[in-house]
Amino acid sequence: MKLSKVKEILSTLNNVEFQLENGKFVPEHFHVTEIGIITKRFIDCGGNIRNEKVINFQLWDANDYEHRLKPAKLLNIISLCENKLDIEDSEIEVEYQSETIGKYDLDFNGNNFVLKNKQTACLANEACGISEGKQKLKLSDLNNACCSPDSGCC
Repeated sequence: MKLSKVKEILSTLNNVEFQLENGKFVPEHFHVTEIGIITKRFIDCGGNIRNEKVINFQLWDANDYEHRLKPAKLLNIISLCENKLDIEDSEIEVEYQSETIGKYDLDFNGNNFVLKNKQTACLANEACGISEGKQKLKLSDLNNACCSPDSGCC
């Protein structure tokens, strides 16, 4: 989700709530401790130079049970960061600590922002000799006519 979409959604909310994909909520007394730009320049396993740039939101459970971040306050924080850091409309990545610090993509389910689990992937499948693999099919989805005695397949 891009920053412009987050701002659009925030302008319609009464409360800011984040939920993990497993249904568990980030405690409602969380703090946004950082908003910044993260750039990553790297070489993938195929030798290609790559550049990534995301806007990072860091959420922190401060055990400050009286604290509640309201949408207007978060919009003000975002505006300050846009002005001071010259932030462009990029994808959002959220850092949040549960067992360890996790990095999540951001989505919205109509009520809450959802922290979507990220997955690692090979970016140079062809160079590494990794194929997409065979498509898995359910036997019940196959058309039984192809294996009839007069189909020619047997």
